[in-house]
Amino acid sequence: MQAYKLTLIILLILLSGLTSCRKYLDVVPDNVATIDNAFTMRSQAEKYLFTCYSYIQRDGDPEQDPAMLGGDELWENDDNGGIYKNIAKGLQNVVNPYAENMDYIYRALRDCNIFLENVGKVPDLKPTERNRWIAEVKFLKAYQHFYLLRKYGPIPLIKENLPVNADVNQVKVFRAPVDSCFNYITSLLDEAIPGLPLTIDNPTKEMGRITQLIALTFKAKILVTAASPLFNGNTDQQTLKNHDGTQLFNQTVSKAKWDSAAAACKRAIDMASSLGMKLYYYQPAFQQFNLSDTIMTQLNIRNAVTEKWNSEIIWGNTMMNTTHLQELLTPFLDARYLDETVTKGLYSPTLKIAEMYYSSNGVPISEDKTWNYGARYALRKAADDYKIYIRNGATTAGLNFDREPRFYADMGFDTGIWYGQGNYDDSQDQSLFALAAKFKEPQGVGKPGYATVTGYYVKKLVHYQNVITQTGYSVSAYPWPTLRLADLYLLYAEALNESAGPTDEVHTYLDLIRKRAGLPSVKDSWTQFSNNPGKFATQNGMREIIHQERLIELAFEAQRFWDLRRWKEAAKELNATVMGWDVNQTSAAAYYVPKKIFNQTFGVKDYFWPIKDYNITVNSNLVQNIGW
Repeated sequence: MQAYKLTLIILLILLSGLTSCRKYLDVVPDNVATIDNAFTMRSQAEKYLFTCYSYIQRDGDPEQDPAMLGGDELWENDDNGGIYKNIAKGLQNVVNPYAENMDYIYRALRDCNIFLENVGKVPDLKPTERNRWIAEVKFLKAYQHFYLLRKYGPIPLIKENLPVNADVNQVKVFRAPVDSCFNYITSLLDEAIPGLPLTIDNPTKEMGRITQLIALTFKAKILVTAASPLFNGNTDQQTLKNHDGTQLFNQTVSKAKWDSAAAACKRAIDMASSLGMKLYYYQPAFQQFNLSDTIMTQLNIRNAVTEKWNSEIIWGNTMMNTTHLQELLTPFLDARYLDETVTKGLYSPTLKIAEMYYSSNGVPISEDKTWNYGARYALRKAADDYKIYIRNGATTAGLNFDREPRFYADMGFDTGIWYGQGNYDDSQDQSLFALAAKFKEPQGVGKPGYATVTGYYVKKLVHYQNVITQTGYSVSAYPWPTLRLADLYLLYAEALNESAGPTDEVHTYLDLIRKRAGLPSVKDSWTQFSNNPGKFATQNGMREIIHQERLIELAFEAQRFWDLRRWKEAAKELNATVMGWDVNQTSAAAYYVPKKIFNQTFGVKDYFWPIKDYNITVNSNLVQNIGW
């Protein structure tokens, strides 16, 4: 019995992120054997600080981030062996959940707490630097708690580590109500912000470390999440209670949460403005070649993500290997070097996403009274005036014509122009590279290696200066844009619309995004081209507009997966058929036929991850999420 009790305590300590002063050779930096040793000098304590940073999630990595392949945005071939598509297929389970990282994050929280408990012991650390490090680790604690909260819903809060001699009842932690979780997370950020630097003084060594603006923007995102339907008056979660009857989800919608979210967004925007941050616009250092306004607009869009540390990157995640990501996304652009390249074109945008983008008039294609929605799958031949978008004289689907600039900047498709690959002069037809993606064509299926499974490729996340050569793939790497100004503007527009309705300021921030994307204002587009011209004048109509604008602007950035959930729209969007073109065909007439890839299902239980059965077994105070 005593042996069982000891085993239970050890398991619960690991689950809850608790610790003692035993050896931590797995987390303490090189040449540091004990916790006490780790804080005897500044250099070793700094390594421990970076250990806390090392737990930052690899957002955007399709092999680690379920938001890339776990929904309906990107699809991959079943032969590729990825596991996160199983979430998209509704195959999540409680025994060994996919993308289960609760224990990993609680280890991160344990190490953050160790740091905070011991950093005061470092004798050769200046007070200003100590305060900064403490603020950074408090931010990281808030960050890790939020990642758990977003995935699992109500979570145990690990405010401090318990000693190893804690009894069983102490380590059997309970889940805290969602409002308590959000309050604790934002309080950590409020404590951290004053101690963080305004800017990074040493970019060579410190880019990616936390600043005040990062913390303010992250707080804004957290408060928007707290105000969203998934967490604000979610009656679907009414029965989720702790064993003592504690209600884990509030049951009444609170407008005050949207008010707080809007205020937090505006505070972050004001600081960004004071620091000179602005939406990115491409400015070539020197003009070696001719560029049309069309290509300039596409580079505004693509480079806002792929140009490292550009003017709108609030937080770039240096933990994420975007070189590898670009190798996975890039199609076989040069057939001469087909056998030598490492590019795979592995993850394919679905037909739904292709239809999500606006028409060239800036409204949904199903609403545009001038756009032939009924003929979107019919064949059409590209004339000379489309040559920067589609190969001159090529036949493709009507869906690929008369679309907004983000469609052409973000998506590659059969006969579509892929600007780059060493060819930059868009005044010369022959210099523009067009994909050939039908069966057994250079960028199509039916040959060794990988290729699109839907007929579309992701162009947005691939730097335009990447070049495939005979010896390999030259890649311009960039830090993953965890937070960028466009995201913050859209969060503010959303929160302000929910708080005060479709005010002029809501239009201001939406229109800044649209202008950079080469589109007219919301008012002009809907008034002139929509079959619902007054849509933008109502809160419900503007909500729908903001949601679609956000899904388009942040496409393929690991945002849609979470946004559909917090809006409680996943049950509608993910109960649908995943479609693509019939990529095993050689003729345009046969290729451009919508083909079913998979029938998705999504229920209330799928809004949150299941807690691993094993964790519930060792801690009887943990209650399982609804439906699992």
